[in-house]
Amino acid sequence: MPTRTARTAWNGTLQEGGGQVELTSSGVGTFEVSFPKRAADSAGGTTSPEELIAAAHSSCYAMQLSAIIGEAGGTPQSLEVTADVSLGSDTVGFKLTGIKLTVRGEVEGLDAEGFAKAAQAAKETCPVSKALTGVEITLDASLEQ
Repeated sequence: MPTRTARTAWNGTLQEGGGQVELTSSGVGTFEVSFPKRAADSAGGTTSPEELIAAAHSSCYAMQLSAIIGEAGGTPQSLEVTADVSLGSDTVGFKLTGIKLTVRGEVEGLDAEGFAKAAQAAKETCPVSKALTGVEITLDASLEQ
């Protein structure tokens, strides 16, 4: 299996410095990072580790859910997945305080109970969920008609 790479170049102090994170493997972009904007309510045009984790988690979860729906005999027509990753204080520094996965799906061949079961299984077996076992992950899943 492949290895993917991202690279960050940082200059300066935590409060006054800043950096750029580069999605090296895909080459799709380089994005600004800043601690003051990371800790602020508004991102102000920068990304953060939490947003990057949210992107990784929502995309991984969508792929895993699609696979599990197929294994259960359903056909996903569309899956809309949002991951909200929260940052909070820790005894030393900061920590991720929770992740909320929200999924809305249009699926042929599964009822609401089957979809809920597939959604829960995807939450438990998605590789990113497995990597983030130290963080509480909640799930809000519903089948749209």
